[in-house]
Amino acid sequence: MGSLNKEYEFLSEIGLSSHNLGCYVGGKWQGNGPVVSTLNPANNQPIGEVVEASLEDYEIGLKACEEAAKKWMQVPAPKRGDIVRQIGDALRSKLDYLGRLLSLEMGKILAEGIGEVQEVIDMCDFAVGLSRQLNGSVIPSERPNHMMLEMWNPLGIVGVITAFNFPCAVLGWNACIALVCGNCVVWKGAPTTPLITIAMTKLVAEVLEKNNLPGAIFTAMCGGAEIGEAIAKDTRIPLVSFTGSSKVGLMVQQTVSARSGKTLLELSGNNAIIVMDDADIQLAARSVLFAAVGTAGQRCTTCRRLLLHESVYAKVLEQLLASYKQVKIGDPLEKGTLLGPLHTPESKKNFEKGIEVIKSQGGKILTGGKAIEGEGNFVEPTIIEISADANVVKEELFAPVLYVLKFKSFEEAVAINNSVPQGLSSSIFTRKPENIFKWIGPMGSDCGIVNVNIPTNGAEIGGAFGGEKATGGGREAGSDSWKQYMRRSTCTINYGNELPLAQGINFG
Repeated sequence: MGSLNKEYEFLSEIGLSSHNLGCYVGGKWQGNGPVVSTLNPANNQPIGEVVEASLEDYEIGLKACEEAAKKWMQVPAPKRGDIVRQIGDALRSKLDYLGRLLSLEMGKILAEGIGEVQEVIDMCDFAVGLSRQLNGSVIPSERPNHMMLEMWNPLGIVGVITAFNFPCAVLGWNACIALVCGNCVVWKGAPTTPLITIAMTKLVAEVLEKNNLPGAIFTAMCGGAEIGEAIAKDTRIPLVSFTGSSKVGLMVQQTVSARSGKTLLELSGNNAIIVMDDADIQLAARSVLFAAVGTAGQRCTTCRRLLLHESVYAKVLEQLLASYKQVKIGDPLEKGTLLGPLHTPESKKNFEKGIEVIKSQGGKILTGGKAIEGEGNFVEPTIIEISADANVVKEELFAPVLYVLKFKSFEEAVAINNSVPQGLSSSIFTRKPENIFKWIGPMGSDCGIVNVNIPTNGAEIGGAFGGEKATGGGREAGSDSWKQYMRRSTCTINYGNELPLAQGINFG
């Protein structure tokens, strides 16, 4: 355990030092893989070192996890819920420290960092209630003295592979539900946010230890692609939840499907906000600012396409351009900052390459469009006027780049919204009931999240989160998402002395 730089001393409050073991397997911290440095994206200076997991560490962890699963799935669901409640309380006690770490290591502003940790706490609270409601159905039988019912049982082990942009919230969506459903969790955090993975795991581990439960119920590993590939290939893991790009997600899906496993995919988004001619312009403009600039455009639900009715086009654009000029860019930990850095130097380079492609396809930059020189990964928030037919509009550029498109009718706007391969989030600003109900109906948005008069981002945990088409089709967090983490058995019980057959069949 080495000492931290003075500005990072707060990390010792959540069990971190300048040198950290990045693998929690079988209830012990270890690490036999490469040593990596995690960087502050505001200046690209090292925060600390992490020893990643090796494949040998992985195998030790999975063997222990297999044994722990046999015990955990037999613990009554409400008791499992109480363990998750304690995890939520542990997170509450370190909320500010964890939020500050998240902002430091990922790059999102402090308010968003604290908000993300709060989201995991909220998921813990949700899962506690859910632990008493994992109900199956009782089904009338057509046969006398027979009873039919559904039983929901744990899968065993759930693999969770998370991305850098929400390094702990996505874990919460999956792990809180998986745990109350009776599953052990194997978590591979993003390679570029290992300190968040370690700090979260330390709190979970303390709760398990305090309750004399096997630490292997929750296994966590920092590492790169080889650990992710091991999870995807492992037949001991019946369900793999993956969050990331559509390209990698498809590879994970194919690998898991080849062994008859299941996947839960949260992939790319290319989200649109439609502003109709009757919209509240001020409300719409405020919403677009948060949706397009928040998290430096690195949310899967970031608004990337703004569809404006021709009659309000100039007015909305005028307000939006004025708002963009007021956006404070800087250190995400500083008060008043609204736009922090992109996560990595590579992200900054992708922004610059993306702007050149946009220009080559007829895009007109209305504001922004440049990377900011200096040691951090900062770029200007950008608005671009472009045709909906440009190929680049169909792609996801993970940066604060907003395409502005003009339309004449509701039907045209819906067609543009649905014209991209992705199908995560969408929103319309209108006051007309006929527009609202068409929008959320079968001839409206084809996305998994269909909003009215709110941004595309900032989803609540009570609803199922996920999208259609190239976004992957998975659903996490609220509603009945829990059913993906369990196996359903239809049980028919004969409590009589006869053997009547279904459909009235007489056999012998």
